[in-house]
Amino acid sequence: MADYIPMYRRRRSGATDYKARRRAILSRGTLLAVRISGKNVSAQFLKPTVKGDLVVASAHSHALKKLGWKGSLKSIPACYLLGLWAGKEAKKKGVERAYLYNGPVPFVKGTRIPAFVKGVADAGVEIPFSEEVVPPEAILKGDAIAKYANDLAAQDRQLYERRFSALLKQGFKPESYAQDYAKVKQAIMGAN
Repeated sequence: MADYIPMYRRRRSGATDYKARRRAILSRGTLLAVRISGKNVSAQFLKPTVKGDLVVASAHSHALKKLGWKGSLKSIPACYLLGLWAGKEAKKKGVERAYLYNGPVPFVKGTRIPAFVKGVADAGVEIPFSEEVVPPEAILKGDAIAKYANDLAAQDRQLYERRFSALLKQGFKPESYAQDYAKVKQAIMGAN
């Protein structure tokens, strides 16, 4: 009869993938951890140490509001813009290369995490990833959301108002995602 070996508590709760954590630590580089909640996105550039991870730089989606972003704080365009901003901030703190460490969160093609990573790479931080996983340019810029909002408004006004109610209450029209994206990207690229 074999001995029973319990799993670590953080593995049981789904908080840590120890195999991925080991590979990330063995890279001996800066790690990029991206977390997406129900309303926000946050990211940290981490240096793993024996006593715990040291945060080199961090970013939160509320920083986009300060730059003039009025859309959803967890959309694909917002994730790309936040990645761009986070990458510029990390470069200021000396981060030249980073490795994505997402733990047990899956890295799925065409979603928000690859959009964030693309933004970090566009800011000049070297990060290994394939361009094939990044959402198409129309989705990154918000053109797809704007087209969907226009079509929905033309077909069913009540559903449009229900689906985009949070944005409409703030005075933001989803049809203007692409214009808002361009303004905020310009603000990020112009900021030192």
